[in-house]
Amino acid sequence: MENFINSINDIVWSNALIILCLGAGIYFSIITRFLQLRYLREMLRLLFKGEASEKGVSSFQAFSIAIAGRVGTGNIAGVATAIAMGGPGAVFWMWVIAFLGSASAFVEATLGQIYKQVKDGEYRGGPAYYIEKGLGMKWYAVVFAVATIVSMALFLPGVQSNSIASGINAAFNVPVEITGGAITVLLALIIFGGVKRIGKVAEIAVPFMAGAYILMTLVIIALNVTEIPDVLSLIIRSAFDAEPAFAGVFGMAIAWGVKRGIYSNEAGQGTAPHAAAAAEVSHPVKQGLVQAFSVYVDTLLVCTATAFMILFTGQYNVQNPEGGFIVENLPGIAIGPAYTQQAVNTYFPTLGSGFVAISLLLFAFTTIMAYYYIAETNLSYLSNKGNKIALWALRLLILAATFYGSVKTAESAWVLGDIGVGVMAWLNVVAILFLHKPAIRALKDYHAQLKAGKDPVFSPKKLHIKNAEEWDKEEEKKEVYAN
Repeated sequence: MENFINSINDIVWSNALIILCLGAGIYFSIITRFLQLRYLREMLRLLFKGEASEKGVSSFQAFSIAIAGRVGTGNIAGVATAIAMGGPGAVFWMWVIAFLGSASAFVEATLGQIYKQVKDGEYRGGPAYYIEKGLGMKWYAVVFAVATIVSMALFLPGVQSNSIASGINAAFNVPVEITGGAITVLLALIIFGGVKRIGKVAEIAVPFMAGAYILMTLVIIALNVTEIPDVLSLIIRSAFDAEPAFAGVFGMAIAWGVKRGIYSNEAGQGTAPHAAAAAEVSHPVKQGLVQAFSVYVDTLLVCTATAFMILFTGQYNVQNPEGGFIVENLPGIAIGPAYTQQAVNTYFPTLGSGFVAISLLLFAFTTIMAYYYIAETNLSYLSNKGNKIALWALRLLILAATFYGSVKTAESAWVLGDIGVGVMAWLNVVAILFLHKPAIRALKDYHAQLKAGKDPVFSPKKLHIKNAEEWDKEEEKKEVYAN
């Protein structure tokens, strides 16, 4: 069974997917004229604008839900895995996919907003919705929804809970079964409270967890500030096969950098549009820009901080594809959060492991919350009238997967997680490549309104965008009110 799963993973994560994700990022960057640079100030301005409504969460809450999904195990254990498998050069390729992926994230999030709809009194949206409404391919939308439910509820929670349990066990010697049980009970209390509760918890937990972790990494970086040029040089040389020590893993650096970059920031994967669609905004581009910025927060900030910590302290191993190790600074230490824990322990021996374990608990737990929200949104898409039995089955499935993942091996958890991420990325990137034009039209409209000194308001009729029903309804209400 393990060989079969690994074979599936190799097929899903072939070079074709890496080329597809990089190619899509390059294409969207070019046609948006590198909005990830041009609109950076606007992204920051919009982040704290807007308020929640009865149907939708605020821009910041939607940003927090998306960050909750993005900032997780990938930022701690995922960075360590990228370095272990691809050497320091993998970090550079994580930066590349984050920069390019920011444009992909904008397109998918804007499409999520354009084609959102109200279900059960709340905004819902995501790839399944925009595939059906924008491409007119109901069967493709159903395939995506089913794949997403399986990935979010079955494959991916185990990666997060496994890392939490492993980190807590290493720091406090708590059995993984006890940690797994506690996580599962706490998750149950939140997911039975509904989407609004997820948004409120994420709004509080995300800034706290990210702030505390980044503060710790900044302290370690400050203590090693003179080594920054050397570490940057090592990363760049290794990324372009100019560092003899890591010449044997040059191809792996690209593959694992892109692979772990996508796992971490989720750009193009199709997860963030679900949170983006839930926001209450006057123009879809507003939330598209906010979601594009969240990719920067995830990879260029949190992942980079983790990578610098690990490389400054030399607390990592690099595997040789032909067997053994190219670098083995940590004999007997498994790939995962232990690299980051060892790095922090170098400077804070009594605090390191525990701090990383608690950070990982907050990071990964909020990610599982986001997984549930995404799975529930796709279940809502498949079940128009709301099926309570299916909803209960979904909740029980994600709770079981969370507990099971905490007690199984890290290797099997990551392989299943990679399959889930890869399948969604294949389906979504292909979809947005065919459906990006409405998002580009919306961006041009937004720019024109900004230039005219207006607070942009979206009109799908004016842009000849069909099937944007919720926006059409809002426009009709305003016309009736005006008359």
